[in-house]
Amino acid sequence: MTERFTDRTVLITGAGSGLGRATAVRLASEGANLSLVDVSKDGLDATVQAVRDVASDAKLVTVTADVSSEDDTQRYVDETLAAFGRIDGFFNNAGIEGKQNLTEDFSAAEFDRVVSINLRGVFLGLEKVLKVMREQGSGAVVNTASVGGIRGVGRQSGYAAAKHGVVGLTRNSGVEYGEFGVRINAVAPGAIWTPMVENSMKQIDPENPRQAAEQFIQANPTKRYGEAPEIASVVAFLLSDDSSYVNAAVIPIDGGQSAKY
Repeated sequence: MTERFTDRTVLITGAGSGLGRATAVRLASEGANLSLVDVSKDGLDATVQAVRDVASDAKLVTVTADVSSEDDTQRYVDETLAAFGRIDGFFNNAGIEGKQNLTEDFSAAEFDRVVSINLRGVFLGLEKVLKVMREQGSGAVVNTASVGGIRGVGRQSGYAAAKHGVVGLTRNSGVEYGEFGVRINAVAPGAIWTPMVENSMKQIDPENPRQAAEQFIQANPTKRYGEAPEIASVVAFLLSDDSSYVNAAVIPIDGGQSAKY
């Protein structure tokens, strides 16, 4: 595999599972130095092992942090710079789904919880990292949005509002920072089989989540779930020089489901 990230440092939030872990593994296999951030130390430890399995000599640091905290966000940026001196790529990925409910029953507390991580957390990451990249004169950011950020999905007011906000932040910041040599894009994953999606199916049918999952995927043109490495490959492309003229774009990765009437 071509090592597109040799001598480059990539910061990943939500690195302790799912898309963050898969992307860490992919980037490590292409030579990246990694700064891995997650609220779960156990999750980070498992990701470190997964990275070591494909790149035993990868240079990496881990930071246990809450992305909705401004102090924690500044700390993970500072610790990345202390370890590597620069940030070439940023996968601004940490997020949660939240509880599923009709809007009238969703609750303001749950709305605030989901938005604090999925939207405030993305904004705080941009706020701190973009300053570094602007001063460097280079950098690439990929935010994790969702098909729930470009379409209504139902029963997820907090998630939909936050992910639509991530799309807006991506487009706005991409327009702002292109002149500084910094590109900002987003991926909009659909039904990707990760722990978060598995938990979503448990909310739909606690007794038989796998059956709920099979019914859910029948609407997809491919009739299957995506896998985390399939997202990681697109993220790697967007963080690499191969996408040097892609900016302020939102890329659905959903088997074509969001295009379906």
